[in-house]
Amino acid sequence: MNRYGSRINEDVYIETKIRYSWKCINEKCVKTDLPATCKSDTNNILNICRLICGPYGAIWPKPTQEIKLSKEIIPIHPDNINFDLKNLIKHNDAYMADKLIKQMSEIFVDDVKLLCSVNCLKILHTELYIKIVINSSETNLTWDTDESYALHVKNNEFKIMAFIQAKTVFGARHGLVTLFQLMTTVSENNANYLVMIKDALIIDKPVYPHRGLLIDTSRHFLHLDTIKRTLDGMGHSKLNVLHWHATDSHSFPLKLPRIPELAKYGAYSPEQIYTVQDITDLISHAKKRGVRIIIEIDSPSHAGNGWQWGESMGLGNLSVCVNKNPWRNYCVQPPCGQLNPINPNVYKVLGLLYKDLVNIFPEGEIFHMGGDEVAISCWNSTQEITDFMKKEGMTRNTEDFLELWAYFHNKALHTLEKILENNTIPVILWSSQLTFPESIAKYLDKKRFIIQTWTESTENTSIELLEQGYKLIISTKDAWYLDHGFYGNTRYYNWATVYNNHIPEVSKGVYGGEVCMWGEYVDDFALDARVWPRAASASERLWSDPITSSSAALYRLLEHRERLIKLGIKAEAIIPEWCYENEGLCE
Repeated sequence: MNRYGSRINEDVYIETKIRYSWKCINEKCVKTDLPATCKSDTNNILNICRLICGPYGAIWPKPTQEIKLSKEIIPIHPDNINFDLKNLIKHNDAYMADKLIKQMSEIFVDDVKLLCSVNCLKILHTELYIKIVINSSETNLTWDTDESYALHVKNNEFKIMAFIQAKTVFGARHGLVTLFQLMTTVSENNANYLVMIKDALIIDKPVYPHRGLLIDTSRHFLHLDTIKRTLDGMGHSKLNVLHWHATDSHSFPLKLPRIPELAKYGAYSPEQIYTVQDITDLISHAKKRGVRIIIEIDSPSHAGNGWQWGESMGLGNLSVCVNKNPWRNYCVQPPCGQLNPINPNVYKVLGLLYKDLVNIFPEGEIFHMGGDEVAISCWNSTQEITDFMKKEGMTRNTEDFLELWAYFHNKALHTLEKILENNTIPVILWSSQLTFPESIAKYLDKKRFIIQTWTESTENTSIELLEQGYKLIISTKDAWYLDHGFYGNTRYYNWATVYNNHIPEVSKGVYGGEVCMWGEYVDDFALDARVWPRAASASERLWSDPITSSSAALYRLLEHRERLIKLGIKAEAIIPEWCYENEGLCE
């Protein structure tokens, strides 16, 4: 006979077709043929073995404080999950936090249903009770937010008690994600059932407060469903910042009420736009998954299409070199376009743009102003700019163009300050010629500008900026640029390269890091596979900062990839399936 009883507990068996067995030996799931005369314990199914094998089981990213996992499992069902949210938050103004954690709890149940998928069987009537206690009513996610949590799972006959304690709703949500990762699906005869670890204790908190992913909606428009699916994957990987590179010289897809001309002239089509409601919807979707959205309006470079209307409306040239050819003479990639730093109306338009965004985004949210790859050749070929420089007693050497570049950023920051009525909030800029360590202090105040470095791992720029007191976000170009390997002489960075990329410590002034999915060669149909599971690989680096190498994380990442696929994310394969089933034999 080829059919064997697969044991769930002492009393319940289910028929299954199992050819192989896996047993946890020396923290590896070792595969063996199953003799025809043998009955297979459920624990010998591969994904269950991975759930209970090793100190971290299938948890991703691995916890940083304390973890104890039982080697026993028990069946559960989504219909038997109940939340105890009474006295959730002991605080007077807890309404918004209470509402948010309830929404997070609903998402948890929906995700469990996806994990089990259709035909989800009830093997036993095990009840899962989840009790959550939070100490703070804060609902804004910032670099200062406490994201720690403690999760205690205890089995009591046919009842599982899960207790989550956290300082904030975001920590509690991380606890729910970890609880979700204590579950897996068993497939039997065209049906599925869920099992979970019976007992666990996990105390956890992230190393870096900024754990980000950049997406680009200018080179290719990304539909809302694609962005939301990306946010779902981020939430399950405990990434907490979506850096939205919303605009570039290619297109300006944001339809904003005070300046609709930007989208009218800049969107690829009237359908390829993001309305205020769309942006608000994305912010809400993100927050429920523990993610903040930081929007970037790239400037003064990377600003072409969308800015052509100024002269026709009596505002002069808002942008120069727009779509100018031969493009190599005026920008780093087509199409060209740079804001006109000497036109006062540029700052008036930016003020309207900033007002709209400030009204949409949560109070105090950080803003990214771009700031990279200014082509001095563009400004140097624009007569009104060179005439202005001559009038001001400036020459046309590099130093004076850098002065003009810095003038733009400081003027734009001052414009934002007036809108916010706050002259202390910083903004983010990309590293560039303007941020060279030997001269940055001349141009940019370290108290007002946070630098996002995109240098290679062999360069010392980040260290030198930190030594001068600048705060940084790290996007290592030769490890965390996920678009590389698909054009020119760039090289694809696999998940292991992403994982093994160490960055400076928080104590030295680093908020964290981001992997970047630039959009020249990726759209709705390719984004998932380009991003996942490599972005998740970065999430463990940023959450846990492990001292071990990628090889120790491979099979946990594979289980995390399987979860992402269950949740509808088309994550790319990273090893052959035979290697997935035969742990350690392909290393």
